[in-house]
Amino acid sequence: MALFGKRKNKQSSSETAAPENQARDSQAAPAIPAVQKSARQKDKAVAKKEAKKEAKSEVKAAAKPKTVSMKDLYAETAPTIKGAAKAGRLLKYGRAYRLLLKPLITEKATHLGAENKYLFVVKVEANKIEIAKAVRAAYGVKPVKVNLIKMRGKHVTRGRITGQRRAWKKAIVTLAPGETIKIYEGV
Repeated sequence: MALFGKRKNKQSSSETAAPENQARDSQAAPAIPAVQKSARQKDKAVAKKEAKKEAKSEVKAAAKPKTVSMKDLYAETAPTIKGAAKAGRLLKYGRAYRLLLKPLITEKATHLGAENKYLFVVKVEANKIEIAKAVRAAYGVKPVKVNLIKMRGKHVTRGRITGQRRAWKKAIVTLAPGETIKIYEGV
């Protein structure tokens, strides 16, 4: 008896099957010529190869990073939000209210308002381009210049417990002469 080969004495299952089963099988499945079988097998093999090639090309296309130019970053062709025209504002940048946390109203900010500069508390992750787009979307004015300042949290002590306040970011937005933002309404 061989461990890795077929047994020589064993009969195939078709030889041991009853003659009734053989007759029934031959009636159920008509005989297909060998030429047609091989043509079908070739078609299936070709289809599998094409499917593999398409899958590989899709993976390669997805793996290539899309390059974004500076023009694309500054482009203002983002989709508009419904109802923005009715409100009289340009709401093209959906993250505007997530980036601009609040206007910073201090004595220094009021003095800078005379120079057409406005201060905002913004998210720490925000950059100048995103802030300019957010101001344009929220207030409908295009900033000429945006300056950012990282503010470190102050060290505080309450009794024996010491800690530190959260760090934050301040944006100084300069507008063109003649443009204003109505920040101080209701203050």
